Amino acid sequence: MKKQQQTPSSGSESDPRYANMDERKRKRMISNRESARRSRMRKQQHLDELIEQANNLKTQNTQLSQRIDTTSQLYIGIESENNVLRAQIMELTDRLRSLNSVLHIVEEVSGLAVDIPEIPDTLLEPWQLPCPIQPIPNGF
Repeated sequence: MKKQQQTPSSGSESDPRYANMDERKRKRMISNRESARRSRMRKQQHLDELIEQANNLKTQNTQLSQRIDTTSQLYIGIESENNVLRAQIMELTDRLRSLNSVLHIVEEVSGLAVDIPEIPDTLLEPWQLPCPIQPIPNGF
């Protein structure tokens, strides 16, 4: 009669104590797998949220860049207008001085009293012009 050789085992198949331990190991392994799956899902969800946030920030950045470009163009246009107005003030002030000097000559030659208006300080110092405060257009 041949002897049957038993394969080495942990003894869990025959000993009820180990059977219970194997069941706990199996449950723990299942629980660990489920926990790892939930962790991967949370990581993926967090990654998706970060990608969405990055896309939103890129969109905002693009919008802000466009607003800066628009504002810069408006500023350049207004600065150009101001330069033209400054040049016109200088030209008109010079013309007024010339006309006043002609009036002085006419007054001296004719002997008549001519009312010669003085050049207002506001023309000589345009930064002190009494300008009404105008709201800045909010086209954004």
